[in-house]
Amino acid sequence: MQKKLYITPIFLALFSIAIILISLQFDTSPEMIVGDSMQARTFPIFLMVINLILISFLSLQFFKNYPKRIELEIFTTWFTIFLFLLFYFLTITTDMFIGITVCMFLMGYTWGEKRLWVNICNAIITPGAIFILFDYVLKIRFPRGILTNIYYG
Repeated sequence: MQKKLYITPIFLALFSIAIILISLQFDTSPEMIVGDSMQARTFPIFLMVINLILISFLSLQFFKNYPKRIELEIFTTWFTIFLFLLFYFLTITTDMFIGITVCMFLMGYTWGEKRLWVNICNAIITPGAIFILFDYVLKIRFPRGILTNIYYG
C-alpha cells in the first residue's frame, strides 16, 4: 500500500486536532450574551469531531480497498468551481438559501444526476434542513436576505 494515500487523512486529522485545541482556548461567554444558544467554542469542536470520525472511515476504506486511479473530469471540475463562485455571488446579493438551492440543483446535474425530481428534492430539502437545524435546534440566526427577511419579519 502506498504511503502517500495516508498524507491527506493525517493532514486532516492534525488540522482537526489543532482546531479543537484552539477552540478550547476560547473564553466562555456569559449567560446574558448567549442565552439559550451554544458557546462560541462548541460548534467548531463539534464539526472537528465529526471530521475525525469521517477521517477514520476514510482510512479504513483505504486499508480495506486500495482506491483505483480516477480520471480527471475537466468540465465537471471547472463548472463546480464556477458554482462555488456563483454561490458566493448569490449569497451576498440575494440570500444564502437561494444560493444553496440554485447551486445544489445545478451541481446535481453537473455531477451526473439526470432525474429532475431528485435534483429538486435535494435542492429544497437540504437548505430547509440546514435552516431548521441552525434556527430551531442551535438557535443561530442567519444573515438577512430575501427569504430570511420574509421569515424573520
